[in-house]
This record gives sequence, structure tokens and C-alpha cells, in this order.
Amino acid sequence: MRRRLSILLILSLLAVTVLTGCSSSGGTGAEVPAGSESPAGSEKFVVGLEAGYPPFNWTQMDDSNGAVAIEGTAEYAGGYDVEIAKKIAEGLGRELVIVKTEWDGLLPALTSGMIDSIVAGMSPTAERAQSIDFSDNYYKSDLVMVVKSGGAYENATSIQDFSGAKVTAQLNTFHYTVIDQIEGVVKETAMDNFPAMRVALESGIIDGYVSERPEAVSAAAANSNFTFIEFEDGFETSDDDTAIAVGLQKGSELTEKINEILAGISEEERQEIMDNAIVNQPAAQ
Repeated sequence: MRRRLSILLILSLLAVTVLTGCSSSGGTGAEVPAGSESPAGSEKFVVGLEAGYPPFNWTQMDDSNGAVAIEGTAEYAGGYDVEIAKKIAEGLGRELVIVKTEWDGLLPALTSGMIDSIVAGMSPTAERAQSIDFSDNYYKSDLVMVVKSGGAYENATSIQDFSGAKVTAQLNTFHYTVIDQIEGVVKETAMDNFPAMRVALESGIIDGYVSERPEAVSAAAANSNFTFIEFEDGFETSDDDTAIAVGLQKGSELTEKINEILAGISEEERQEIMDNAIVNQPAAQ
């Protein structure tokens, strides 16, 4: 009897070992890197953005108006880019993860695999296309100049009206390069982000900064001391300069599917999303 029990015990232990081995290779308890497929079949879509470029993206302290939690923080990200990212994640069948990243850190984060994509109001310029791929465009805008209401440049109609003015733009953007088209301009040092430029404009350190129309509308809505100039004689730009697309790793398998998803968002819906973003932006930004 004891021998029979011993044999049964051994067989039971063997069965447990086999089952445990199967479970360890396909269970749901394993930690899965961001952007990869989990054992349960779910996936994450990890998006990098600076969360400081309203109405495209911003930071807020709660999940109101559809904001998404920022990974590793108590903050949330909202804005046009976030709404587009939500639609892409849904179309991909993935969980959206937002990683707040400084503008200069976005390309390195993407190429190193820390994030799956950049959805951050980024233009698909030829220079950037050398290191990353882009989706089809998901927004297109025009360049404007944000200035003080009632100031010396409020009634400007041409970029050449800013001859002698102190003008800047965001660091490492084509916005900064087009300032050279203004004869006699005082080209100030590029700034890291748009909140810094708004502070500089408010304090008189600069006379204006180059931006895209949605950000300018956002700035004027947030601060009655600001307005913006839509030029009759404006900056010379390419279509790619004024378009916005999703940044992806070279040869990414996501590109084709993301293009299909973006194609399903009508121009009317895109404009509605932007209008809502302008209304919903936090007043402090």
C-alpha cells in the first residue's frame, strides 16, 4: 500500500511539474515590454509627446475631457494629438500609453524603441525622414506670428513688417529656420517650448514668435494680451513643413495600418476634434 501511494505521489508531482512548465511559457504574469504583444494577446501602443503644445497636446491634473494618464506620473495629457492617438490605439486594438517626453528627446526615444510612435504635432520634414518614417498627414496648418494685442506689430500684414523685431520659435523646428526670411529681423535664441515663449512675449523679451495657427488660436484664447498675424505675404514653406504626421520607426509594421485608421477620420471630424481641443485647453497654458 505504501509503495502504491509513493508511486501515485511521484506521478502527481510529475504532472504538476509538466503543467507548471506549460504555464510559465504562456501565462499572463510575465512582465511585457511596452509595445510588444503580451502572453494574453493584448498590446500597448506607446506614444511620446511633450504635453506642452496646446491645443495639440498639454498637461492637466485630471482625466476631464478625455485626457489620458501620463505613464509614471500623477498627470494627464489632453489635446488634439491625444484624441488622434486614442483613435489609432483603438483601431490597432492596443492599450494607449502616453509617455511625456521633451521635444528634443522624441526622436531618440523612438529610434531606441522606448516609444512606438510620436504623435506630437510633428511635421514630416525631409531631415526627420532620414531617421524615422511618417504616416500620412493627420493635420495641416499655416504659419502665423503670435504678438501682443495692441502692440507695435498687431497690424502687420507681411513678414517683412517684422524687420527690426525680436522674433523666436521653438528649438529644433522648421519654425525657427523660416525667421531668416525676414530681412533685418533680430533672431532671438530658440526656446525649448511654447509656454516659455508665451512668458517671453508677455514680458517683452520678444516681440513675437512663429507658430502654427491652432497654437496661436490657443494662445490668444488663453491670454487676452495675445493675438496673431495671418500674413497676406507670409513665409515660404513646403507642404511637408506645414503638415503633421505620426512618427514611426524605419520600416515599422504599424505604418500601413495607421494610415488606414487615419483615412477613416474625415476632415470634418478632424476639425471638430481641433475645435474641441481649443475650447478644452487649460487656461494656464
